Amino acid sequence: MLQDRSNRLLVVLAGFFICNAIIAEFIGIKIFALEDTLGLSPFEWRLFGQQGSLSFTAGVLIWPVVFIMTDVINEYFGQRGVRALSYLTVVLIVYAFVFAYVAIHLAPAAWWVGAGSDHGVPDLQAAFAFVFGQGMWTIAGSVIAFLIGQLIDVAIFHHVRRITGERWIWLRATASTAVSQLVDSFVVLYIAFVLGPQHWPVERFLAVGTVNYGYKLGAAIALIPLIYLLRRVIESYLGAAVAAGLKARAAAQ
Repeated sequence: MLQDRSNRLLVVLAGFFICNAIIAEFIGIKIFALEDTLGLSPFEWRLFGQQGSLSFTAGVLIWPVVFIMTDVINEYFGQRGVRALSYLTVVLIVYAFVFAYVAIHLAPAAWWVGAGSDHGVPDLQAAFAFVFGQGMWTIAGSVIAFLIGQLIDVAIFHHVRRITGERWIWLRATASTAVSQLVDSFVVLYIAFVLGPQHWPVERFLAVGTVNYGYKLGAAIALIPLIYLLRRVIESYLGAAVAAGLKARAAAQ
């Protein structure tokens, strides 16, 4: 099966897609300050009666790449390909968290617990449990938001494609990402922080969701040239005839 170039391409794209999604879930526990990272003065936003700085989860660094990969897979393997990968990714994310929780509850070796003391980590077991033991509300919100966002992305991508044909890949990529990221940004916060134990007020939910959406959308737009680069590499690898056949079958779905 892997002697066929289109099959090898799907395996590589699927591998990056799933790997990026799982990495984003696990690194999302860290909150970073964008201004400090870039060496800029703090930017104090004010929305819905709330204010704050540009602080995001580290997962937002890689989620735009996931959505770019979604559009590339969509272009060549269609709605069925993206949906199948999205369902598989959700299963594997849950699988990864299950074993993270199993690892947390393994009895730590006594010598290991304090092995990081010289590096400012007096209790490695507590640190491990905190980093990998994300709350169930956060995990549920992230997984549900991811799946809903993916299904919306694939539907809008093909709707725009039916209208524009092979032209304007930037338009279908931007339109699908704009709507899917909007849903993703607010669904994850609503489940994790409004329904969850923190019970955020509506104003904070709207303000933080808007800022997060703005960042994700901006990052996705900035990455549009990457779609054209990947498309050129893929069509050079497959050959014009094979690439055209894949896109035609994808569009027919």
